[in-house]
Amino acid sequence: MPIIECVPNISEGRRTEVVAAIVDQVRRVPGVRVLDVSSDPSHNRSVLTLAGEAAPLKEAVLSLFDAATTTIDLRSHSGGHPRLGAVDVVPFVPIEGVTMGECVALATETAAAVAERFHVPVYLYEEAASRPERRNLEDIRRGEFEGLAAKMATPGWAPDFGPSAPHPAAGASVIGARMPLIAYNINLATDRLDVARKIAAAIRHSSGGFRFVKAMGIALEDRGIVQVSMNLTNHEKTPMFRVFDVVKREAAQHGVSVLESEIIGLVPAAALVSSAAYLLQLERFDPNQVLETKLREKQS
Repeated sequence: MPIIECVPNISEGRRTEVVAAIVDQVRRVPGVRVLDVSSDPSHNRSVLTLAGEAAPLKEAVLSLFDAATTTIDLRSHSGGHPRLGAVDVVPFVPIEGVTMGECVALATETAAAVAERFHVPVYLYEEAASRPERRNLEDIRRGEFEGLAAKMATPGWAPDFGPSAPHPAAGASVIGARMPLIAYNINLATDRLDVARKIAAAIRHSSGGFRFVKAMGIALEDRGIVQVSMNLTNHEKTPMFRVFDVVKREAAQHGVSVLESEIIGLVPAAALVSSAAYLLQLERFDPNQVLETKLREKQS
């Protein structure tokens, strides 16, 4: 059976009852599994991890838009994470028995349906992007909801689908197809946002850092600390432990220590196994030494 992962990000992480209602509507779609829901009140954002085949996932995303566009109003929304829409981004990820091309087709069909049914402008990104300057999510999202109307009126920034102006409350959405990534955050024991931003600039690819790291510095105002918020787009070529080590060293140069790190949503087991092997300095370690891995191998 083909398996596609879908990871919608919605701009609500504080009103738990709203998030629960949106998730409940998604759960009602036959053939879709809700694997994880992670909410962050500082970011004011929730990340859902869904899995299924193409047709049920498309229906699940439409159900999610139906619930989110009637309960989330960006005109009164604030949070630490950049956002463009009530349903901010919806990536489709090929997991098993499905190609990237099929995920691109699914993203395109879903984007067209969202725009037609909810009158929300939609941009396609990553592998589904209609032009090179729209591959990177941060480029599309730059200016956020508050600057969206002016951006959409700029030559070259008409949406791929939907109206030429933002939805009054729901803004615009970004839908696409990509490979799996890890949403990984490192919290610093300081309230100095300048430090988090300098570290983010040092490690992200766009400013000369790791090839497979996207990063930004964010203030977690409710906790009085700052965060280096990251997406790791290829954990094999840029492993988590390497990023953690560099962030820790960069922070120390500013007289700051690492408080903790966190993973948002789900993570491939291989990413954690490689980090454990590195940190424990395991000699000649083989991933098949993991009990559960060996059991699955014998059962297949």
